[in-house]
Amino acid sequence: MIITISGKAGSGKSTVAKQLAKKLNLKHYSIGDIMREIAKERNVSLNELSKLAEKDKSIDTTLDKKSIDLREENNFVIDGRLTAYFIHYADLKVFLDCNDKVRAERILKDERKDEKSKSINELIKKINQREQSERKRYKKLYKIDYYDEELYDLMIDTTNLSIIQVIDKILKSIK
Repeated sequence: MIITISGKAGSGKSTVAKQLAKKLNLKHYSIGDIMREIAKERNVSLNELSKLAEKDKSIDTTLDKKSIDLREENNFVIDGRLTAYFIHYADLKVFLDCNDKVRAERILKDERKDEKSKSINELIKKINQREQSERKRYKKLYKIDYYDEELYDLMIDTTNLSIIQVIDKILKSIK
């Protein structure tokens, strides 16, 4: 079984994917973790890396290759913006949405060192800038918008849901 989990920053992609993989006894992969590693190696923030990626295709190529390389595997959960596109043959493709304020609160609570801000409003602005940068790049590189509902089998708004509730919705969709 292969499950892709895409969505907006702070919507719960990685948290849900990790716990879902554990519950289903599957491997877990996270494109976001790989992106954070690249940002750390280059000593830049995620926003700065997104801006760099607008001019340097090798950043996206590196990330995308990680997804493409998984085509030889059969049992895993992966989270990342373009996973539904690159792993289009997945058994279930999920998109997680959430309102901006809750996403920013989750990111601050998660204490992501690479996504620090002085205020919720500043973080919301940074998140939206990063997502716009990504959407622009993906449209240019692949002619897709990862917000397009046609890419997914299941759309979940996580704004008012617990992680367990989100996982339950995914599990019900599998059955």
